[in-house]
Amino acid sequence: MTWKSFHTRGEILRAVISAADARRDGILPLDVEGVSDSFGDELTLLAALQLRWHTRLAGRIERELMHQPLDLEQTVIAAWRATAGELPGIRVVLDHHRDQPLDADMAAAMSKASFKEHILLAIMAGRASVHDSASAAAAATIGEQIEQAARSQAEHVEPATELSRPAARGGLLDRLKAALAA
Repeated sequence: MTWKSFHTRGEILRAVISAADARRDGILPLDVEGVSDSFGDELTLLAALQLRWHTRLAGRIERELMHQPLDLEQTVIAAWRATAGELPGIRVVLDHHRDQPLDADMAAAMSKASFKEHILLAIMAGRASVHDSASAAAAATIGEQIEQAARSQAEHVEPATELSRPAARGGLLDRLKAALAA
């Protein structure tokens, strides 16, 4: 892949995400100009959207854990909700194609991606260990519960692009001192 095609692909992916955000119908925006040339098929485009979601989610969880290291599970839930608020079109597309895959390959890819995301959620929430590969299925079940908690909270709360935090908040050391003093 050349430099130009790499950047063109990125521009097309941004256009696809914008279209998905505008439509929110769960259908892959294959009608965006350049999609078929840059991505080829539905599964490749869906994989690119899945990668964008996963990358944003993992980054958001890491950032939020720096601000709230004491309540891991609620922080992970809040990060999932915030990511869904930032990427609503992608979330709807991923949900739609997980529930209604176009073929067996897409079903397998979406199942594997969901499984890995659920493990990430469980590990980052402190409810599973990265070193305990024997209980990956148990971790995935816990992660699925965390995702469902995030979804149910999202139904009761106005969507936001930023997590609400108190305006004047001390650094990590100040919060740790306060937590130990309490």
